[in-house]
Amino acid sequence: MNTDITIRPKLQHFGLVTGNLDAMTGWYQQVLGMTVNYRFGNEGDAPGGPQGGPPFRAAFVSNDEVHHRIVFFEVPGFVPDAGPRAGMQHVAFEYRTFDDLLGTYVRLKSLGILPSFAAEEGFQTVFNYADPDGNAVELNVNNYGNDWTATEHMRNPPKGHAQRILIDPEKLVAARLAGVTPEQIHERIFAGEFAQARQHHGPRHTGTGRA
Repeated sequence: MNTDITIRPKLQHFGLVTGNLDAMTGWYQQVLGMTVNYRFGNEGDAPGGPQGGPPFRAAFVSNDEVHHRIVFFEVPGFVPDAGPRAGMQHVAFEYRTFDDLLGTYVRLKSLGILPSFAAEEGFQTVFNYADPDGNAVELNVNNYGNDWTATEHMRNPPKGHAQRILIDPEKLVAARLAGVTPEQIHERIFAGEFAQARQHHGPRHTGTGRA
């Protein structure tokens, strides 16, 4: 038993409160391939909340070997908070390759799910979406394929690299289909190509506590 140093546990899961459990679980299944591993509470038969609180339903979902990565708690009457508040700003999910990220963009677009914005950040490329409650969900890829190198980039950005450049996913997809490599795409982004040409039509996040 170690009582002298700070142990560094890994992030296992997070919980979200919602007023629409079915919409939230459906969205995360479509976007991230989540599976509902456990749920409790049914319409008209929800258990009492903790400490005498309101009744609620819950669903525990995961998209890997861990039992659950997200748990959704549905409380009847709860609605997304549109006002300024402190809280979680966004949550991010990392893809293995640049093509996985672009392929996901194309698939989600066919389902009518569009990003609120996409950006090149040097060490990573990010597409930001909003779930049904307006929570910011970032899909990204490590442009180096190496966490140590990406961390060094964050700490000491190469000269000429802006912190964030807004980009057009359609131009990235077209370039890859034309045979341009991911490395060449990143170089050309910083040379001024692939800039966002139009406003994305994905839902906007509300409140200052969200992106």
